[in-house]
Amino acid sequence: MSNRMATSSDPWHGLPAEQVVSQLGTSAATGLDLAEVERRQAEFGPNTPPQKREPGPLITFLKQSHQALVYILILCGVVSAMFHDWAEAAVIFGVVLVNAVVGFVQERKASKALSALRRSMSTTATVLREGAVRSVPSEELVPGDLVLLKSGDKVPGDLRLLYARDLMVDESALTGESMPVTKQTHVLAGDVVLADRENMAYSSTLVTYGQGQGVVVATGATTELGRISQLIAGAEELATPLTRNIAHFSRLLFFVILACALLTFLLGVVRGQEWIYMLQAAVALAVGAVPEALPAAVSVTLAIGVARMAKRHAIIRKLPAVETLGSTSVICSDKTGTLTENQLTVRIVWAGGCAYEISGTGFAPVGEIAAVEQTGRPPGRNDALGQCLAAGVLCNEAALEEQDGRWLVRGDPTEGALVVSARKAGVSEVDLAEQLPRIDAIPFESQNKYSATLHDPGEGEAKVVLLKGAVDTILPRCTEAMDADGQPHPIDRDQVHAVFEDMATRGLRVLAMARRELPSDAVSLAHADLEGGFTLLGLQGMSDPPRAEAIAAVKTCQRAGIHVKMVTGDHAINAAVVARQLGLSGFGETEVDPAAVVTGDRLAAMSEEELAETADRASVFARVSPEQKLLLVKGFQARDHVVAMTGDGVNDAPALKQADVGVAMGIGGTEVAKEAADMVLTDDNFATIEAAVEEGRGVFDSLTKFIVWTLPTNLGDGLVIMAAILAGVALPILPLQILWINMNAAVLLGLVLAFEPKEPGIMLRKPRDPREPILTRTLIERIVLVGLILLAGAFGLFWGVLQQGLAAGKTEPLALAEARTVATNFFVFVQLFYMFNCRSLTKSMFEVGLFSNPWIWLGAALMVALQMGYTYLPVMNRLFDSAPIGYVPWIWIVGLALVGSVIVGLEKHLRRLLTSSN
Repeated sequence: MSNRMATSSDPWHGLPAEQVVSQLGTSAATGLDLAEVERRQAEFGPNTPPQKREPGPLITFLKQSHQALVYILILCGVVSAMFHDWAEAAVIFGVVLVNAVVGFVQERKASKALSALRRSMSTTATVLREGAVRSVPSEELVPGDLVLLKSGDKVPGDLRLLYARDLMVDESALTGESMPVTKQTHVLAGDVVLADRENMAYSSTLVTYGQGQGVVVATGATTELGRISQLIAGAEELATPLTRNIAHFSRLLFFVILACALLTFLLGVVRGQEWIYMLQAAVALAVGAVPEALPAAVSVTLAIGVARMAKRHAIIRKLPAVETLGSTSVICSDKTGTLTENQLTVRIVWAGGCAYEISGTGFAPVGEIAAVEQTGRPPGRNDALGQCLAAGVLCNEAALEEQDGRWLVRGDPTEGALVVSARKAGVSEVDLAEQLPRIDAIPFESQNKYSATLHDPGEGEAKVVLLKGAVDTILPRCTEAMDADGQPHPIDRDQVHAVFEDMATRGLRVLAMARRELPSDAVSLAHADLEGGFTLLGLQGMSDPPRAEAIAAVKTCQRAGIHVKMVTGDHAINAAVVARQLGLSGFGETEVDPAAVVTGDRLAAMSEEELAETADRASVFARVSPEQKLLLVKGFQARDHVVAMTGDGVNDAPALKQADVGVAMGIGGTEVAKEAADMVLTDDNFATIEAAVEEGRGVFDSLTKFIVWTLPTNLGDGLVIMAAILAGVALPILPLQILWINMNAAVLLGLVLAFEPKEPGIMLRKPRDPREPILTRTLIERIVLVGLILLAGAFGLFWGVLQQGLAAGKTEPLALAEARTVATNFFVFVQLFYMFNCRSLTKSMFEVGLFSNPWIWLGAALMVALQMGYTYLPVMNRLFDSAPIGYVPWIWIVGLALVGSVIVGLEKHLRRLLTSSN
């Protein structure tokens, strides 16, 4: 073998098996010798995906303070410590520490997709080495090893098959193919797509039936699974719309605060103030202007959203995904197991000249059979139907089991679907086996396209042969068809073909059932016994049906302006049928827009610009590879879409990580998909995504309300301090008092906004443009308005109380303490009344209901109690330089705060009138 490492992307499927064996330097008879295995293990390394070095806990913790606003707080804390203001410094550093701990805890839950990939590849392989069959850990496989496969095995590496006997492999986790793939060994064209490489078996796929042997052509990072791990590692860790907006807002605020603090310092020094005093004033301005509680408030609000989503079966792994869901404009959904059940279900049975629809989905034997079409007399009792269902059960190797409340099929899912359809009609496989015990069978082989069983009714009766397989294989062997009375009559082949074609156009996989009799002394079955003389019992058409709730969810998402795209590795015709049932854009009841379906081979020939343009127009992307899924997500993002990608397989993992929100299935999803995702659905239900989007929109509303509520206080703090410097008077409010206001009010008043009920019609809005800033012009103007109210009221009350105190003969420190206490309380009560106005950014507090959020009243009561303690408790007076005040200042405080609330309410009302008139 050459020194070049074999890779799965090499065209092994396009080479004869003998040439593959020769190029890999092995023997099809004896395999590799042990010395060569050791040499290749040293050359190629272990059969595991590459590992990515993750930052340690210390680096992760320090990264949490890598924010512009946090730098200002740290600088302010350092300055406070330099002046021995230990209480102030301790509070500032405490705020920084709390924010860092919250961020650290969340980031340590980051993606572990690569470790999941390593676990998925860790298994045992049966290999042929030096002519002997050995069992070895899959990590020890090397290119050139000969691997033996049997039913139930997980494929340990990428193999070029040398031998296959009835070999079927479930590749759904890798390709999205809903049906197990029948494998063979003949040479294929070099440009055949991954999902159609029938002479290859790929790492971590599952053998569901038969036996096979293959030579390892790729291991570790060079397998298809390893290549996917590299795609995962290379996928960008995108900033969410919220984090991008917060980062931009923080940077802007950083420079504004620094500029204002520097300007304040310089103005004071020029006016003759001592530089030490002015430095303290600049610190006070910076502390007041920084929204210290914003990072913690964002985390807590998102965490509340996480809790709400968990109740609706959506587990959030990464906090920012909560808000991002609310901005989602495109959902790229895998078909198999996400929009569909990933459980084959018999939908239509045709027997005795009558067609029947079977309700129910998945492997649960719950549903009804109802006639939808008939020829001749009304159906009534249809013996052909019972015979057709019984044949599907008796000529069958699968078993239906219930485990932990879930129904599972042991064996081929196609045969499992036949067992389920019979159960729905009350046909028991146990009773049938007792009535017609099997004495011989011919298993399914891909070249024959049928399976057959021989049964003994007993008591010297003729033996019964049951035949099951493809319609084009079974029909030529039939000379008669069974009617509704159970009697044979001449077969109408045109009618059968018409029924079959109708089923096929609906995307159904159709199997035919037939029977004949052999002499009573027959004890075995041969292929010669299956050449003819059969009576057709009927046809069963099955599919992987869409979830009923997914249909409603897709409709809701599209009504909310969210584009739903199906991205699947399955065939285009199957995808188109499901898309029509779901009601995706471009799929009418009778017509399909040709541009609505795009296949992987067409995508491969497109440039990045063409792909992005096509992605916008099409609704279904079929037969796509993992790389193409990734490119589609990037194509949507290039057009400024916020993309949610759903999936359950290994092949979905790179796109899940690249997407703004990766959504994995919790029940049927692979560990790789779950670890790459931001959100996991515990019920594997697409409808849960709709619920999560609704919650996400509510979370963004809550965050916006909090920001609009908290920023006027920071603006007011800064304006009051700047006004005091310009007027040459003492500071109306001290840095420690600012921190008291900001942190306590944020917890008791601001965070209760996170518990606001979602506003009506939230899912009727169009998705928010991710380029749009958090604060619109209207909201900025409102923030400025409230900031000016705080400036006027706080500064006016401070000056009035100070002069009144001095005139009454009080000492200057006492008069200052009382005046600052009044200013502080005014800030708090403006925030309290303004909070009621922020419960809705457009409606009045009375329209949303005064008591619809009881947390509001609890927070308000606790805040008032804290302010009473701040004002009248001696320990608080000493700590915060506050002082008791009489009842007259309280009248001014509450009265002016109410006036400010009325002004904001009138502003909202006038804007609504202007909007409605336009």
